[in-house]
Order: sequence, then structure tokens, then C-alpha cells
Amino acid sequence: MSNTPQRPAVDKRFEIVDSGHLHSVMDRPAAASAPTASRVRIIAELSTVVRDASSRLSRGDVAGTAATLTYYSAIAIAPWLLFAVWSISWFDNADEVQQRLLSLRVLIPPDMGARSAYDALVDAGVHAGLLSALVLMFPASFYGEGLRRSALLLSPTQAPGTEQDGAKRSSTLGAWRARATVLALFVVVPPLAWIYSTIGEQLIGLTPEGGGGGFGDLVLRYYLGFLTTWLMLTVVLTWVFRHVMPGSPRWRVALVGALVTASMLAGFLQGFALFLSIPIDVGLPFAGLTVVGGVVAVGLWLWILHMVLIAGWSLTRSIDSAVDSRGSTPTGKGRS
Repeated sequence: MSNTPQRPAVDKRFEIVDSGHLHSVMDRPAAASAPTASRVRIIAELSTVVRDASSRLSRGDVAGTAATLTYYSAIAIAPWLLFAVWSISWFDNADEVQQRLLSLRVLIPPDMGARSAYDALVDAGVHAGLLSALVLMFPASFYGEGLRRSALLLSPTQAPGTEQDGAKRSSTLGAWRARATVLALFVVVPPLAWIYSTIGEQLIGLTPEGGGGGFGDLVLRYYLGFLTTWLMLTVVLTWVFRHVMPGSPRWRVALVGALVTASMLAGFLQGFALFLSIPIDVGLPFAGLTVVGGVVAVGLWLWILHMVLIAGWSLTRSIDSAVDSRGSTPTGKGRS
């Protein structure tokens, strides 16, 4: 055996630098792998959430479920819009508010005649009284029932209408609860409507009638409209996901789901505005009955929007389930 002295092992976490000082050095391969491991974990969790959401949607007919929700929205959408218009006139003269809102008609493309429908909505909404507003609450509440039923059709539990005895009574209570909780949004509609109309006034200058007919004005107008719609819908959908639709996710999960869903809905709504600028006769497939063609066109867009809404709800439920599995937190209303 050789008597040659062995060199002491050198800790490779240190290296000699200027003046012979030893400085600590991170294990570079390990440091480089840490972000990679985090990215892999995040991607894996996102994949799990997406798969779970897809599985939830595959349990039923998404198109048929969206059609069900569109039916309820056909009953409820006009009352909600009328209440929003009426609430703007609370703190000002009704005639002045009407003129101010009618000036916003330039934001609507004129090609399909949608401006006349907007004018009629403003006229009816501004002159609605307190009694009319109270009556509007009944048809407006149907949207809560539609949201609940559409979600239950894609849930693993029994679909609405198949319950027996006590379960049926529980379903009836759930339906009325959904109607009541959606009406809570009547509190936030007035400030949101005022904000929306105020921002709309600032966008008039970007329209051709307001002197801004360039391509840049068009892009900026739709971009600002998208941002405004996105943020307004986020407020509404956070409440809807948390309290109206089944599942009661955490507030922070409901907010994340609402942000994602609202961004998609806002994009489709800007697409609807561009659709209105196409110079075609929507009554052509119906022997020139423009009213029928207009109703069908709006119904088709509502159906598309509700498919997006249902997908967003499914994604929100999957995110909440993923948070549950990570923290082993039982589902409950008390979560935040």
C-alpha cells in the first residue's frame, strides 16, 4: 500500500477567489433544477385542473345545458338591463339622463339596426318607476334558477326534476335560494351601470360620429371596452360562482375563476359588437322578418356566451377541488 499522503477532500461548495478567500457557492445544478421542478409541478397541477374540468363538462350535454340557461336568460336579460338604465336616473333629471344615454348609441354599430332597440331600451328604462322596478325583480330572478339548473345538469348528483319527496322539496328550496341570491346583485348594478355609462361617454370621441374614424381609434375603443366589460363582469361572476351556482368555492377561487371567465366573455361580447357592424340583413333567412332574424341572432350569441360561462364555472370548481386536495380542507361555506 502506498505511503503517498492523500490530498484532503475539497468541499466543492467553496471556491478560491481573489486574495485566497473562500466564498460559498450554490450548488449550481441543484439551483438550476429548483425552478424547473416548480415549473413541472405547476404545469402538472394545471393539467390536472383542466382534465378535471373537461371531465366535469363531459358528464352532460354542454350545448343543451347552455340552451337551457339561454332560455332563462331570455326571460331575465331585459329586466336586468331596464333596471340598470333606471338606476342611472336616480340622482339626475330623467330627461337629461335619457339624452346622455342616447348619445352613447354611437358606440353601437348601425349596420344591423341595433341602435333602434337600444333607443327603446333607454326610453323604457329611464321612465320606469319604483313599482316597475319591483315588478322587474320577479322575471330577473329567473336567471338565478337557470344558473342553478345548468350547473346541476353537469354535476354528479341528481339532475333537477328527478328528485322524490324530501329531495324534491329540498330542490324547490334551492331554486328559490338561487333566485334570492342572484337578486342580491341589484345592489351592485347601479354603481356598475354608472361607471359603464361614464366610461362610455369618454369613448364617444373614438367613434366615427365623434371624430375618431381611424383604425387606431377603433382598436383603442374596443380595447378599452374589453377592459371595462372584463372588470365589471368579474365583480358579478365572483358573486355568482360563490353563492348562486352550486359548489360554493372559496372567495379567492371564485375571484380567480371569475377573472378567467369574464375575460373570455368580454372577448366574445366585443366579437358580438363587431358582428353588429356586418352589413347583412338578418331577416333574409326568414322572408325579410328582421325582428325574427334579430331575435335568433341574439339568441345564438347568448347560447355561445353561456357555453363559455358554464366552462368557466366548471374550471372554477376544478380549481377549488385542487386546492382542497392540496390542503385537505373540507368543503364548506366558511372557507375564504
